[in-house]
Amino acid sequence: MNLYSDTLGRGEDVVWLHGWAMNGAVWRDVANALANDGCHHLVDLPGHGRSGSEAPLSLDMMVDALDAAFPLPVHVVGWSLGGAVAAAWALRSPDKLRSLTLVAASPCFMQRPDWRSAMPETTLAQFAASLGDDWRGTLKRFISLQAMGDESARAVARRLGEELFEHGEPSLSALAEGLAILRDTDLRERMPLLALPVLLQFGDRDTLTPLPAGTWLAQTLPQAELVVHHGAAHVPFVSHRDAFIAAQRRFFATL
Repeated sequence: MNLYSDTLGRGEDVVWLHGWAMNGAVWRDVANALANDGCHHLVDLPGHGRSGSEAPLSLDMMVDALDAAFPLPVHVVGWSLGGAVAAAWALRSPDKLRSLTLVAASPCFMQRPDWRSAMPETTLAQFAASLGDDWRGTLKRFISLQAMGDESARAVARRLGEELFEHGEPSLSALAEGLAILRDTDLRERMPLLALPVLLQFGDRDTLTPLPAGTWLAQTLPQAELVVHHGAAHVPFVSHRDAFIAAQRRFFATL
């Protein structure tokens, strides 16, 4: 499988992974600001943007594609669904990742009896059910949910809406399969095995991956640093761009 990616900057390789239904364009402003801090690969995940997929999406399939596309060790930044893919990649191939940044990403995106810091099962089920009837409207509602509570909610929603189809329209099957990944993924038992430097960037107003999920990760991962962006929801790299970039630059400088 050929993964599409835009590459900019120079230095050590950094792979950036977006969230559900989006594409690598969401990272462009951040990567431009960090162009002197690394060679940045803004990836379209399989089934998203300009990266096609002939097989059903799964966490393992996405990891396979990334592992093949980037044979040398890299730094990885993953947002939301991209964070789950990044964590799974680090668990599968610990020699491939030099560092890991999880942005509003959880080891378990759906609530379980022993895990409340996540989306209710009904929320994911409603999005999955509405895809067939009005997938465009479903994506707009999901964008609104990502921005909800943010002190810059309108600007965040507008920005994500502008970038949503920048690399083409997603396929309906990929959208449904991506939601299934969010529903089924639970990496909690394996997360303590991540023995590499990890930066956690979370917003304290995030309703999709609430801050307690980030706190749990900070307490569970052996080499984790948690940065909390106050007033941010699910997209701190847009709403709190300068603070996000500063935290990322500090983290890269320590490696």
